[in-house]
Amino acid sequence: MRDKKLRNFHEAKWDEPIIFELSTKGQRGILLPEVEKDLEKEFGELENLIPENLKRKKKPELPELAQPQVLRHFLRLSQETLGQDINIDIGLGTCTMKYSPKINEQFVRNPKFSELHPLQDEETTQGILKIIYEFEEIMKEISGMDSFSFQPGGGGQAIYSNAAIIKKYHEDQGEGEKRNEIITTLLSHPLNAAAPHTKGFKVINLMPNETGYPSIEDLKEVVSEKTAGIFITNPEDTGIYNPIVKEFVDIVHEAGGLCVYDMADYNGLFGIARAKEANIDLCHFNLHKAFSSPHGSMGPACGAQGVTKELEKYLPVPRVDYDGEKYYLNYDKPNSIGKLRKFYGVIAVVLRAYAYVHTLGEKGLKEVAEISVLNSNYLIKRMLKEVKGISAPWGNKDEYRTEQVRFSWEKLYKDTGVNTDDIDRRGTDYGLQGYFQSHHPMIIPEPFTPEPNETYSKDEIDEYVEIFKKISEEAYENPELVKTAPHNAPISYLNQPIIDDPKDLIVTWRVYKKKKGIK
Repeated sequence: MRDKKLRNFHEAKWDEPIIFELSTKGQRGILLPEVEKDLEKEFGELENLIPENLKRKKKPELPELAQPQVLRHFLRLSQETLGQDINIDIGLGTCTMKYSPKINEQFVRNPKFSELHPLQDEETTQGILKIIYEFEEIMKEISGMDSFSFQPGGGGQAIYSNAAIIKKYHEDQGEGEKRNEIITTLLSHPLNAAAPHTKGFKVINLMPNETGYPSIEDLKEVVSEKTAGIFITNPEDTGIYNPIVKEFVDIVHEAGGLCVYDMADYNGLFGIARAKEANIDLCHFNLHKAFSSPHGSMGPACGAQGVTKELEKYLPVPRVDYDGEKYYLNYDKPNSIGKLRKFYGVIAVVLRAYAYVHTLGEKGLKEVAEISVLNSNYLIKRMLKEVKGISAPWGNKDEYRTEQVRFSWEKLYKDTGVNTDDIDRRGTDYGLQGYFQSHHPMIIPEPFTPEPNETYSKDEIDEYVEIFKKISEEAYENPELVKTAPHNAPISYLNQPIIDDPKDLIVTWRVYKKKKGIK
């Protein structure tokens, strides 16, 4: 008899060609109306209205299909897709894949918003400029920072922007060349090392000790007159919160450096910990994560960047300001690091976050954090107690984690030869989207990082644990079953799941035809 906790799952399986291969010359999905005679008589032939330099030399290569064919194609693809609205997304740790209220999607799809154009006159965009301005006030309250920019197109770009501000700040202090070192921790998000490096900084990584975070002594050894700042994620990607973060900040400040707080995974800290109380200079939040805008697989995104009053003048332009009568885009910021992306950011993400925060209010946001921490620690206790072959390295085993945890399948791998990739693929057979393993460097062997945030019920977490209990049992009893997974997915096991050679990439129909020798 099937365990009540495990679903009898099998994903749709179609031998679905790409849409260009379904194309049949002459097929049409829509017929455009003929030009009205009166208009043609007044304005002439349509093709004569288009400047010659804008006319195509030949017709674009587009697939030609009837409407039913298009509909079937995309419905079949959707049946082969896993995601938040289909399955339990707990396994995408550090990404905060929570359920996003559908009413917030209605806001961004409303023509009053969706048909706005960033080049419109400010007189016609007062509504959205007001929302941006008001949401900055909200983020200032949530973080304790003095000013925000919503221009960064994701956390990575916000980290880069923080590095750019630190560089410009020290240049203005006459110490630009001397202060060329950035400190970060190995278990912080990798971009806390990568982004400063792209700005020309030498990056120093601090290793964690038995607590799961670096010691004060380790920090003191690397701080010097060359220190430009420290980039720290707290909690780090293991889910361990650094309780001495304020001491880290004080040491770096004493040396003349600035302190950056990566708060992208903020889901377990709403109303509990703020950047201000740690005396932080710069921080960022990912609005497409903790603030309930869909993550979107590398975008659309918004890395909300917050700074203190002293650093406000360096924020990207334009800023949204209010003169007492109207809202406007302010480019008059001579000390700004400049623009990070076109126009003023991914404002659909800001609008969703604005609605999300207003819906929950102060008490609701704190409850989000409390439930996230409760869910995470309930999952951890059950997994460690009931799932054979798993552990949670670093930190005290009895210590609570925050919103996520980085497990290790090292023991199961040594016992059975089944690794974390095998377990990931086998999870697909039980209706799970592929889980997040670890950022590089993978210093935790055979990693696995789940994050059960506030939108998951106890029943869903229980089902999730039962799936991994079952996979663990399979690994010990029949390891080949797990190693050859998935068995119930649209595609079977691939020998080369990751394409690491650009020559193997086929990203357009034109490249496909070239690779296949199709004329």
